[in-house]
Amino acid sequence: MATAISLQARKVATVKRERVVLSKASRWRLFLGIFLGLALIAAVLVHVWLRLQVVRMGYVLSTTSKLQTRLEQENRELKVELATLTSPDRLESLARQRLGLVAPEKGQIIVLP
Repeated sequence: MATAISLQARKVATVKRERVVLSKASRWRLFLGIFLGLALIAAVLVHVWLRLQVVRMGYVLSTTSKLQTRLEQENRELKVELATLTSPDRLESLARQRLGLVAPEKGQIIVLP
């Protein structure tokens, strides 16, 4: 009976040792699995973040393009207005009407050297 108990104790000790070895391998696999899983999740999150940045930049680009078009149109309108306001015919007309200016007579013009 003592031999059976000691034999059984040896088997339990051997099984415990094997479990420790298997347990270390299992822990390593578990650690590796968790690490790979976290790396995959991180890669997916980075991919989603990048896609969101692309969409956001698309909206910014669209808004900027619309603003540029509007400003170019306003610039064209202002150039037309400037050309109209500074035209010699208009300035001469305003000088005659508002300021009462007239064309100079022959003796009023002095040419400087």
